[in-house]
Amino acid sequence: MSDNQAPQAPKALRGIGNYIDDRFHLAKTAEKNLRKVFPNHWSFMLGEIALYSFIILLLTGVFLTLWFNPSMSHTVYEGSYERLRGVEMSEAYASTLHITFDVRGGLLVRQIHHWAALIFVASLVVHMLRVFFTGAFRKPREINWLIGVAIFSIAIVEGLFGYSLPDDLPSGMGVRIFQGVLLAIPVIGTYLSFFMFGGEFPGEAIIPRLYMLHILLLPGILLALIAAHFIILWYQKHTQYPGPRRTEKQVIGTPMFPGFALKAGGFFFFTFAAITGLSAFVQINPIHLFGPFTPTSITSGLQPDWYMGFLEGSLRLFPDWFDFDIGGYAVVTGVLVPGLGFMGLLFGGLAIYPFLEAWITGDKRAHNIADRPRNVPVRTGLGAAGITFYGVLWLAGSNDILSHTFQISLFATTWIFRIALIVGPILAFIITKRICLGLQRRDRATLEHGYESGTITQLPGGEFIEVHKESSPETVEVLQSAKYQGFRTVPPTVDANGVESPAARGFLGKLRIRLAHWYTKDNVSFEDVVPHSALHGEQRTEEKAGQH
Repeated sequence: MSDNQAPQAPKALRGIGNYIDDRFHLAKTAEKNLRKVFPNHWSFMLGEIALYSFIILLLTGVFLTLWFNPSMSHTVYEGSYERLRGVEMSEAYASTLHITFDVRGGLLVRQIHHWAALIFVASLVVHMLRVFFTGAFRKPREINWLIGVAIFSIAIVEGLFGYSLPDDLPSGMGVRIFQGVLLAIPVIGTYLSFFMFGGEFPGEAIIPRLYMLHILLLPGILLALIAAHFIILWYQKHTQYPGPRRTEKQVIGTPMFPGFALKAGGFFFFTFAAITGLSAFVQINPIHLFGPFTPTSITSGLQPDWYMGFLEGSLRLFPDWFDFDIGGYAVVTGVLVPGLGFMGLLFGGLAIYPFLEAWITGDKRAHNIADRPRNVPVRTGLGAAGITFYGVLWLAGSNDILSHTFQISLFATTWIFRIALIVGPILAFIITKRICLGLQRRDRATLEHGYESGTITQLPGGEFIEVHKESSPETVEVLQSAKYQGFRTVPPTVDANGVESPAARGFLGKLRIRLAHWYTKDNVSFEDVVPHSALHGEQRTEEKAGQH
């Protein structure tokens, strides 16, 4: 074979390839897809962490199902753990202890499964924040954003159900809270509770039913949604950050094969290694220390998995001042609003935001270049406010521990968090927006005058000035992207003849005009900025010298 000849695959593989291609004609399609380019940026790997964590969850979940017994039938434990030997418990809890102490590698696999679940939800959250702050949810990716919101919401429910399966004391208390939220639903709450539990709490049916949902229905839905998410992503292309030669129709990055495929494969094993390392050295959910669940026992100082902390905090903070009766049916707002209302606000707000922003700004363009968060300060401020709101609720879920640790009364910590829940997001919005506007002004100055070089020059007239140097082409390209990001125009209220625009008529039209003005009024304009260059700088120096 000559040096210029491309290496050929082994004869056996060529035969298999030709056999498949003769029947399905996949060669051209495969070649095109293997050359598909993916942009390079570390933040794009956040979604990959979620995918790899989900794969690890599936693998470890299959292992655990071989030994877990989803039954609430009573038994007396006779296993290896001496402290619980002779204690009456459910078959579910006994089988979990059996996996932990008697199945080789069982404790490690349990730990891997639990850590993978926590990292799966965490990476989903951070990935969605990246998509939100960079505007990657805009046209044509609104459907993929909705799929992501659905994956996030189902992942939380899936985690709650999995956390409840061992039937130890903390998981039993979580199921009890779940039942209380169901009972708070007016009229149908009691029926839903009896249906889920097969009678009075705790009953004998809840663990088998949660098990079926946890290992079959919800994972199947998640798998379908994740597959749809990646199919749409593949078809629509990945967003990319602004930079040289990067346009709405041209992607700069690494081809799928071999570069991106090798990088993705290596990152999967890195993620697996990190989760396994955490599982080996950092204990989580030691169910053998808590004992079996009994309705008469309570936990103290224990917290749910982190992604349920906001729900715990909302239940602790919301008062019962607004409870009322309708026709003899109690409406327990102290449980209903924080238990379901805040979750509806979170997921509903995430789902509706892309369409709300498009309506306010009138932006119907397709976007493949991601925004810099500073260039859309209102969106960034709203995101910071949402994070603050969520964070306050999350911290409030441990108000008893904070009260005990810092020797503050529980009543005082509750009121501190109630006030912070209202004041905190407002302050976060204002501060974040001001920071973004300050960064915009600095970017404009850098684009217009270059960056400070640290070199001081004395002019003929005696004046000392600092020489500004020309920014790199990459920096100029990124800074100039602000011209095309954000929205600085308010829809006109009248046409050329002074007649009121149809879009500005009526309540919704006037509301949209005001929201668009609020959304865009403070943005720094980059339209008239001429990028600084070396020649530009010399001309300015000469002009200053001439003035003296």
